[in-house]
Amino acid sequence: MFNIVLLSPKIPENTGAIGRTCVCSGSRLNVIAPTPLDFSEKRLRRAGLDYWQHLDFKFWRSLEEFLAANPINDRHFFFTTKSDRPFFEAKFQPNDFLWFGSEDLGLPEELWRSNADRALRLPMRKSYRSLNLSLTAGIAIYEGIRQNYRVWSGENE
Repeated sequence: MFNIVLLSPKIPENTGAIGRTCVCSGSRLNVIAPTPLDFSEKRLRRAGLDYWQHLDFKFWRSLEEFLAANPINDRHFFFTTKSDRPFFEAKFQPNDFLWFGSEDLGLPEELWRSNADRALRLPMRKSYRSLNLSLTAGIAIYEGIRQNYRVWSGENE
């Protein structure tokens, strides 16, 4: 359904949970290095349960390698707590790229600022920093499915 892009994820349980959500939603998981994660690691696989072998997964050695194969265009959306635009204003389409940064640093500022018209945030109370990465990705994926439910469910076939 979507291309989920994790740039430098650090917490195995988050990446495992996002992988599981990708399997259930029919989305591809793209992980871009650098990352300290070992994709054979038990904690990552435990979070992904027995879904992990069904995951459409692609590991990219660098941001440059990813961008050479997937140039940024108007179908790339960048999730950041720094944006003022709520994510529900975006109109998602199948195969869109939904970008998420690392748990501690988020997306690099130059990346989301250079794409500010597609930088999105999940609304939250101002006195709190952020939501969990896997929760944020899940909310974004299922908003995209809500917007494209007929296509996702096969009702248009």
